[in-house]
Amino acid sequence: MGYAAAVDDEDRKNRNFVQVYPKGWQRIRWLMQEKPNAARLYSWIAEHMDPDGGALVVSQVVMAEALDVSEITIRRLTKWLEDRNVMVRVRVGTGVYAYALDPNEVWRAWDTSKEFAVFNTKTLVKKNTRDNRGVERRIRIMMKEAAGEPELPLEDMSQGDQETPHDPETGEVMQ
Repeated sequence: MGYAAAVDDEDRKNRNFVQVYPKGWQRIRWLMQEKPNAARLYSWIAEHMDPDGGALVVSQVVMAEALDVSEITIRRLTKWLEDRNVMVRVRVGTGVYAYALDPNEVWRAWDTSKEFAVFNTKTLVKKNTRDNRGVERRIRIMMKEAAGEPELPLEDMSQGDQETPHDPETGEVMQ
């Protein structure tokens, strides 16, 4: 067996392995104390996210059934987690979202592929809908935090574009 084949075999051994980094353990302990069902949801997403992209696209119905809670509980928990910058949530369809956790907290693949983290998928969403306004900004914030850059404050997205004009394509604040 050649070197490349041996490396490929070694990579496959850890394909379904979920790595939890110290920051992730801190997050899990905090979630268990603050909101145990949010900790259950966080760990379920980590367990099922795509090992090649670090994201999970799933319906709220599937998550509710898997965790034996109601769909409204899933909606409340995912909003609560997103409001606290624990994850990024992007609406894909009715009741279906793409979820991404911070790759410096949990990662479901071998460490050598980590540079290909969040949203390495073929998921297409419309950015200028009410639900997805500011998606690119939220993803950039998560990635800046992962790189150790200071956190940028998230503005209240529910207020829309009345107070601060935004670029309809990117969600960027316009000067």
